[in-house]
Amino acid sequence: MTQALQYPFATPPTEGEAVEIARGVVWLRLPLIGALDHVNVYALDDGDGWTLVDTGISSRRTKALWQAILVGPLRGKPVKRLIVTHHHPDHLGLAGWFQDQGAELLITRTAWLYARMLTLDEQPTRPPESTLFLTRAGVGAEVMVQKASERPFNFCDVVAKMPLGFSRVDEDTTLHAAGRRWHVRLGQGHAPDHATLWSLDDHLVLGGDQFLATITPNIGVYATEPDADPLTEWLTSCRRFQQVADDTHLVLPGHKLPFSGLPLRLAQKIASHEAALARLLAHLATPTRAVDCFGALYRRSLGPDDFGLALAETLAHLNCLHRQGQIIRHLSAEGAWMWQRA
Repeated sequence: MTQALQYPFATPPTEGEAVEIARGVVWLRLPLIGALDHVNVYALDDGDGWTLVDTGISSRRTKALWQAILVGPLRGKPVKRLIVTHHHPDHLGLAGWFQDQGAELLITRTAWLYARMLTLDEQPTRPPESTLFLTRAGVGAEVMVQKASERPFNFCDVVAKMPLGFSRVDEDTTLHAAGRRWHVRLGQGHAPDHATLWSLDDHLVLGGDQFLATITPNIGVYATEPDADPLTEWLTSCRRFQQVADDTHLVLPGHKLPFSGLPLRLAQKIASHEAALARLLAHLATPTRAVDCFGALYRRSLGPDDFGLALAETLAHLNCLHRQGQIIRHLSAEGAWMWQRA
C-alpha cells in the first residue's frame, strides 16, 4: 500500500474547460453553491457521440454552461447516453433535461426511484415528520420556530423534471464506453446503490462520491428513515472495495482532484469513522441529546450552514452505536432521544 495519495492532475479544469484524463475520457467541472463549490463530471467519447457521467444541478447557469461545453470542448457531438452514479442533485440534477434531448439514462433502480419520487414530492411547508425528527434530535424551540417559517428544501428546486423510463444498471453490470468495458460495483452509505465504474481495460475508476481524496462524503440519517444505519453500510462497502482496490487505480471522483492510492484512502476513511465512533461513545457517559454531540464528532466549531449535515451525520453515528448495542436511548419529557452508553 502506498504511503501517500498521488495527484497526477494538480490543477482542475476551469469553468467551461475540458481536461483529457486518458484516451477518450474528459474531465469537466460544474459550479455549485456552498462551501463545496463544484462537482466533477466526465465525458466518455464513443466516436459518434458522448456518454456523460453525472450532470450537475439544474439551474440556468449550469444549462448555459453545458450548452457552451457541448458546442466547444465536446465538438458538437450529441450526448447519446447519461450514466448517473447516485441520486443526489449535484450528480443527477439535469438528467431529465438531457433525456428530453434524446439521451438514454443509465442508473440503478434504487437511485431512479428515489430521484423520481423526490422530484414529485414538493413540500411548501415543513411536514410533521420533519418536525418530529428535529424534536427527537433535541433541537431547541428557537431553531424550531425559525425552521417552521422557512420553505424547506425541495428536490425539484435543483433537479429537472424526470420523464418515465430508464435503463437499469446493477452490481456486476458491464457497460461499454470510450472504447472500454466498465464493471459496475455498487457502494452504500452515502447514497443507496451508488454506482462506481471500474475499467477492465486500464486502471481508471469512476468513483462518484464513494471515493473522494481530501474530504469525506456525508453519511447521514434523515426524517425519511430516522432509524437507518447508513454508517454500517458505508464501512461494509469500504471493506468490500478494499478487496479489489489497487494502488495503480486512477480514481476520477465526483469532487476534488483525481488521485491514486485508493487502498490507503479506503483505510483512512474506515479509521476516521471508527475514531469518531470511539469519541462519541466516550462522550455519552451521561444521557445526551444528538445536538449536544457535535463537538465530540467534529472537534471544531460549526456554523449555521453546517447544522443540517452535522445533525444527519451525528445521527448516523448514534444509530450505528445503537445497532451494535453499545448505547441505549430513552425519551426525555421534551420528546428528545437521550443517548447513553449501555
